[in-house]
Amino acid sequence: MKTFNLPSQVHALLFDIDLTLYTNEVWAKEQIDIQIRHFAKLRGIPEAEAHELIARERIKRETETGKKTSLGNALTAFGIPISESIRWREELLEPEKYLEADPVLREALITLSRKYSLAAVTNNPSRPAGATLKALGVLDLFPVLVALDTTGVSKPHKKPYTTAAEALGVPCGACISIGDRYDIDIAVPLELGMGGILVDGVEDVYTLPDMLG
Repeated sequence: MKTFNLPSQVHALLFDIDLTLYTNEVWAKEQIDIQIRHFAKLRGIPEAEAHELIARERIKRETETGKKTSLGNALTAFGIPISESIRWREELLEPEKYLEADPVLREALITLSRKYSLAAVTNNPSRPAGATLKALGVLDLFPVLVALDTTGVSKPHKKPYTTAAEALGVPCGACISIGDRYDIDIAVPLELGMGGILVDGVEDVYTLPDMLG
């Protein structure tokens, strides 16, 4: 776990979901693979070729911008708008088949919610994101869920973070963004004046009540 510019006064915690609130590499990989398989089927090309096309596009964008790009943003280069990516994920993703309730996570989030407002900020649409939180047994602890269909743009765009802060009624400077990817979950929040906590998985989230007090 690494911390970045934690504010002196913290009122809200903005959590990434995938590989932050759970550690399950199989499901994290399958979320990507199932969309690329669907992309390959629609284009009539082998799955390996589809993976290569997406990988090249992501490298190209990272070279041009200096920042990593999401799968949804990469797919736009092939004529797949974000609205279509949302539909794919709503239809294809079934997190309940891979995840189960995590009582340790729930207890940690309950403790944090006594002091901080909580929001989930994710690049998945609301339906699979909500299904993920439900499968983990923590959906009721997130009064604000900012998903891909909430803003129409993917992290690392600023809008998901500012939308979450506004929904919680908290200035950006009083928020901490918590996630497993620096470029996607931490870098932009820091630009907005938020703090950042980079985690290696849910095991780090378990320790946040003791770390943040």
